[in-house]
Amino acid sequence: MSNLDRVLTAIGPRLRALRRQHGITLAALSQTTGISESTLSRLENGSRKANLELLLPLAHAYRVPLDELVGAPETGDPRVHLRPVTRGGMTYVPLSRRPGGLHAHKLVITPSTGEPELNIHEGYEWIYVLDGLLRLLLGERSLTLAPGEVAEFDTHVPHWLGAADDQPVELLVIFGKQGERAHLKARPA
Repeated sequence: MSNLDRVLTAIGPRLRALRRQHGITLAALSQTTGISESTLSRLENGSRKANLELLLPLAHAYRVPLDELVGAPETGDPRVHLRPVTRGGMTYVPLSRRPGGLHAHKLVITPSTGEPELNIHEGYEWIYVLDGLLRLLLGERSLTLAPGEVAEFDTHVPHWLGAADDQPVELLVIFGKQGERAHLKARPA
């Protein structure tokens, strides 16, 4: 099997995995893209070959570049292409890849209607609000942070992050699993 055949054969399973990862039904995807459910199903099971007319609306619906959608081979481009991860209404874009130590992420949180569930885990977080309003539940406290505001806390304290209104909130998050602080405050000698 040639490289081209391998790439083409992998498109269907990749499309199915993306749809399931996004929690979208074939009917909902059909409405979003204008592609019939039967065509989408045949694309996913490999009985229909993908073409640009079908792939471009799918790439737009999933908000991924076309080369990621089809699993195009690497081009030798030295730039780092960050892969966002979406879970529970939050999209994480890793900004660092260093094992151990501090990890930086851009985080976009969409508004939710569910009850906040406070979490605890190992580490220390530093959060900078880039855009929107952040609601931070920290122990018994409820805080609203605006763009340019910063919070830092030990993640052993029960906490929850969410949009404070009906608009998404964008954050820069620096997290240390071993409890490292993102910065130290200088004190006069």
